[in-house]
Amino acid sequence: MPRLFTALEVPPHIAESLSRLRGGVSGARWIDVENYHITLRFLGDVDDAFARDAANALDYIDRPEVEIAIDQLASFGGDKPRAIVARVRPDPALLEMQAEQERLMRRLGAPLEPRKYVPHVTLARLRGSNSASVAAYLGARGYFPPLRFTAERFVLYSSRDSVGGGPYIVEADYPLYEARPALTGAAGL
Repeated sequence: MPRLFTALEVPPHIAESLSRLRGGVSGARWIDVENYHITLRFLGDVDDAFARDAANALDYIDRPEVEIAIDQLASFGGDKPRAIVARVRPDPALLEMQAEQERLMRRLGAPLEPRKYVPHVTLARLRGSNSASVAAYLGARGYFPPLRFTAERFVLYSSRDSVGGGPYIVEADYPLYEARPALTGAAGL
């Protein structure tokens, strides 16, 4: 039974920049750079029939490339931090693509994702880290010049059932089309 999710890949040069932010938090298990990604829709452990249906349905998504900007670090978990993440600005095109995938997977029978979508790249999973040390880390490294890239495709990943999930395998990829500037004015009429 595969464990699946859709995501945007993080290009190597952006992943390398993010990797320089690692270290300095007790209890942190830093994610391997090659496993950095921006999850769009987690599907979980699914049977082969659902996996086939999902892969085929995703092929019908017709969206433009998405401009991604990563500009700060944050943590998830509040007083009991469980992850350090690099926040992705919630660009409308990114949110619309994620919402379309959510609707599509729901029509196929996937359960509703209970959490509000917050685009991010997980950098570390935390176990036993105290909130003061995480806050100190975020205070020292949390803000940086935006890291930008254009996502030209999204992928369907599979992962093994483990803590942290990686390594991730691209099962299918779905190109996004190049956005063209809109024509303005009545030129040429």
